[in-house]
Amino acid sequence: MRMPELAYDPASGPRPSSTHLVLIPSYNPGRAVFETVRTARAAWAPVWVVVDGSTDSSAEGLADWARSDPQLRLILLPRNQGKGAAVLAGLDAAQAAGFTHALTMDSDGQHPAASIPEFMECSRRHPAAMVLGNPVFAPDAPRLRVQGRKVSNAWARLETLGAGIGDSLYGFRVYPIAPLRAIMRGQRWMRRFDFDPEAVVRLSWAGVPAVNLPAPVRYLRADEGGVSHFRYLRDNTLLSWMHLRLVLGFLLRLPMLSWRLVVRSSRR
Repeated sequence: MRMPELAYDPASGPRPSSTHLVLIPSYNPGRAVFETVRTARAAWAPVWVVVDGSTDSSAEGLADWARSDPQLRLILLPRNQGKGAAVLAGLDAAQAAGFTHALTMDSDGQHPAASIPEFMECSRRHPAAMVLGNPVFAPDAPRLRVQGRKVSNAWARLETLGAGIGDSLYGFRVYPIAPLRAIMRGQRWMRRFDFDPEAVVRLSWAGVPAVNLPAPVRYLRADEGGVSHFRYLRDNTLLSWMHLRLVLGFLLRLPMLSWRLVVRSSRR
């Protein structure tokens, strides 16, 4: 798959940041990834794409692009390892390069690249926080996806004693790199579809506050290039096992979380 002709001049893009980058994990997204990267690059620099063992030839087109755009970096993983593993590979490289924060977004066109500057500016004002996208759904959003996430959100709020997580599943968010990387390197979970909800819960446990910003989400139809790797039984089983682990962790941390809740209430 070759990169399509794009009406975009990298030289006229945004001024590169030395602290914040856009990180896009990508697995077999088809041609949608090129539009995702184009709009992300138009909004921010640098943009890094972690190709998670893709077999759809999208890596070749991205590699051609990266050779002509110094603000686009490609990280190639030899085999598919899962979203969380791809993000971790990007975090390792980003921290080694001196970056402090990473905005993650999916490669399939669901997330709003136009909102990147707003989220990055919020992160700059609140560097110790994670900036979480709170999804704004279009009327034609799949009802099963919209309603199904309410269960995961309810569990996440319980597991953090209402620490302010607006949505646990929406992957458009800015993370402070150091605490997230430390959490992921400290255990073997969070490597696949369980990454997004477990990341916010464990970061909350670690004392990282949440700032929530609204952000639209778009579900592309197949004829628009939409690609989904969500498998209902497999991934809901994974999420159920994840929440079982988190509930056990919550019970162990209940005294600490209860104290934090008292402190938060006293400050209001």
